[in-house]
Amino acid sequence: MRIIVTGAGGFVGRALVRRLTAEHIIVALDRACDSLANIPGATLIEGDLTDEKVIAAAVGEGCDAVIHLATVPGGAAEQDPAAGWRVNIDGTAALVEAVCRARKAPRFFFASSIAVFGDPLPPAVDDDSPLRPRMLYGAHKAMMEQWLATMTRRGALDAASLRLPGILARPRAPSGMKSAFMSDLFHAARVREMFVAPVSPEAMMWLMSRERIVQNLAHALTLGRGAVGEPFALTLPAVRCSFGALVGEVARQAGIGADFVRYAPDVALEAGFGRQPPLTTRHADRLGFTHDGTVEELVAAAFRGIEAEESEKHA
Repeated sequence: MRIIVTGAGGFVGRALVRRLTAEHIIVALDRACDSLANIPGATLIEGDLTDEKVIAAAVGEGCDAVIHLATVPGGAAEQDPAAGWRVNIDGTAALVEAVCRARKAPRFFFASSIAVFGDPLPPAVDDDSPLRPRMLYGAHKAMMEQWLATMTRRGALDAASLRLPGILARPRAPSGMKSAFMSDLFHAARVREMFVAPVSPEAMMWLMSRERIVQNLAHALTLGRGAVGEPFALTLPAVRCSFGALVGEVARQAGIGADFVRYAPDVALEAGFGRQPPLTTRHADRLGFTHDGTVEELVAAAFRGIEAEESEKHA
């Protein structure tokens, strides 16, 4: 297939492009493509998603599928609402319009987020839980879920929105994500430095490794047309664990004591990222999407991802 991947130079995008180029024709779109230079076989399109010429260059030869990862994430969207709207709403809508013109009913997989559920969350979340976003980012994702569902009902697309949990472990650099502390924990453990946790040990989270989300996105491409069905959105399975349990397993695998972490909970941050209740994802389970299995496997996969990133930098 000819597949357009947006946000291809990002944390998930790089690993996804690397995986897909072995089997598919990949058009990789991002504002900066330096991190993709050593991946053979991908056509690189560098530029902003809000630029019509950039979208035209990516879509010019048509496509069979789009995996839309590009976004202005939570914290960054709160700090710059105009930029968040421009990319998350206007840019996504422009991309949808362009791919619909290029081909009748192309596949379109949208990286949505658990932020669509908002906070406070109900006692449990399942396929029927309502969307009540509080953050602008979550609202943007919910709005685009509805737009893609509408375009699918109209026959212009075959779209599915996949709601991602927290993904581990992102590079230790400014990401604009309020949840970045989850990944920073791993980097602190590797270099044996003290880490101040902005949530309590009891904070409960839904988590997935980059390795697993790449597998799930690749799996989505194998599903038959229309497999997701109404409402054309899925919450992906995730490992649910306390931050204290995550700290303990990170420390064990890093070979250090768990006392490298000091807790200084931020009430607002914990409300948004540390009160995630039991999660049931029956529809995604039936379709073959999976989580990492255990906290131990999740942490091991996250550490493998960090090591892979460092190997790529020095290649």
